[in-house]
Amino acid sequence: MLTVAIIGRPNVGKSTLFNRLAGKKLAIVHDLPGVTRDRKFHATKFKDLDIMLIDTAGYEYSTTDNIESRMWKQTQMAIQEADICLFLYDARTGIHPYDEQFADLVRKMHKPVILLANKCEGKNQENGIGEAYKLGLGEPVIFSAEHGIGFDDLYMLLMKADEAKKTAEKVEENSEKENEDENLHPIQVAFIGRPNVGKSTLVNALLNDERMLTGPEAGMTRDAITTEWTWKGHKFRLVDTAGLRRQSKVVNSLEKMSVESTMYAANMAQVAVLVLDADMVLDKQDLTIARKILEEGRALVIAVNKWDIANRKESLEKLNYKLETSLTQASGVPTVTVSALKKEGLDKLMNAILKIYERWNMRIPTAPLNKWFADVQLQNPAPLGKNKRRIKLKYITQAKTRPPAFYIFSSNPEGLPESYLRYLSNSLRDTFNLGGIPLRITVRKADNPYADNK
Repeated sequence: MLTVAIIGRPNVGKSTLFNRLAGKKLAIVHDLPGVTRDRKFHATKFKDLDIMLIDTAGYEYSTTDNIESRMWKQTQMAIQEADICLFLYDARTGIHPYDEQFADLVRKMHKPVILLANKCEGKNQENGIGEAYKLGLGEPVIFSAEHGIGFDDLYMLLMKADEAKKTAEKVEENSEKENEDENLHPIQVAFIGRPNVGKSTLVNALLNDERMLTGPEAGMTRDAITTEWTWKGHKFRLVDTAGLRRQSKVVNSLEKMSVESTMYAANMAQVAVLVLDADMVLDKQDLTIARKILEEGRALVIAVNKWDIANRKESLEKLNYKLETSLTQASGVPTVTVSALKKEGLDKLMNAILKIYERWNMRIPTAPLNKWFADVQLQNPAPLGKNKRRIKLKYITQAKTRPPAFYIFSSNPEGLPESYLRYLSNSLRDTFNLGGIPLRITVRKADNPYADNK
C-alpha cells in the first residue's frame, strides 16, 4: 500500500483533497485557517490503487514551543512516514512566502513530491502556475480538489510511485533472500601476507592440526590450500596462501604462478585476513596487499602474529599510526593480536572475522538511510558543481551488499568532488558501524517524473 501525505500551508485545500480521495467527509473543511491540527490517516482506493492517506496541518513558521510548532512536528512525522507527498498550493493567489519556506524544508527531507496547483477551476491562475517552478519541486499539475480537475494525472503519477516502491521492495527482498542463501554456505576466509609471517602456522593452530607444512624457511607454501572447518556452529572455508613479495622481486615463473594463485584466493574470499609480523607491521608491501584487498571489495581483518615475542608498545604505536595515515580508505579495520605458535588470541580472531562478515553483508533500511542522508547534508551541504550551480542530492538507496553499495540520485550529479564522497563514506561508516569494509557510492542522475507529461 502506497502511503501518501497531503501537505501545504493552511487553506490551500488539503482537507478537501483528503475527503475527495477518501470518498467521504472525514476531515472538517472550513475557510478558517488551521482547522486541521493532528495528522489524520485513512486507507482507501484511488481507482484500483490502494493508498494510505495522511491529512496534515498547514505549515506556519514558529520558533517557539506553541501550537504552530507542535503542528509542524506532526506534519514532519507525516512526511517521514509517507512514500510520496502531495504538495498543494493555491494557484489563484500565487506562491506565498510560506510556500517557498515549506518547499525548502520538504526538499531537505528528500521525499518524492507531486506538486499540485490547486483551485485551477477558473481563469485567474496562469501567473500562479508559472510561479510554481521557483519552488524547485518540478512541474505543477493543474488541479482542483473541489471540482475534480487533474485527478487522472494525479492517478498516473501515483501509479508510477507505487510501481517504483514495489520494484524497490522486490529488489530488497531478493537481496535478503540471496543473503540467506549465501549464509547456508561456508564463509571463505583467505590468509594473506608476506612470506614467513606465520600464515600456515596460524591456519594449523585454528584447525588444531598440522595440515600445512611449516618451517623457518620463507616460501614453504606455493599453492593456495583450502580446508573446510566448523567453529562454534559456523562453517568456514580456510584458504592458506603463498607469501606475497614485492613485484620487483618476483622473477621465476613458479613464484609468479604462486602470486596469481594467492590473488585469486583473495578475490574469491569473503574475508581476507592480512597476517603481519609483530616486529614489522604494515610496511610498504603490507599496505599494497591491504589496498588490493579493499579495491576488490573484500572485508579485511588484520592479524598481528608473533605477539608472544613482540615489542608490544612499539608495535601497537606503529600499527595505529600506519592505519590512521596510510589506510584511510577503510577506517575501522579490526586488528587482532595473536600468537599462532602458542595458539593465543584465536577466538578473538574468529569473532572479528564473523563481525566483519556481518558488516560486509549489511543492508540498511531505506528510512534510516535517508534520515542520515538528510542530516549529513544539513551539517555540510554539497558544494557547487563545475557549472557553478549547487549540486542537489535528492535521495540515497542501497543497491547491493557484499560489499555495501549505494546510489545517490541528483538532478545535477556532474562535478561532485571526491572529497565530498569521502566525507559521505566516512559519515556512513561512523553512523552505521561499517568500519573495516569497502563502500561503493555512485552518483546518478535522477529521472524527471514529469518527462512523459511534457
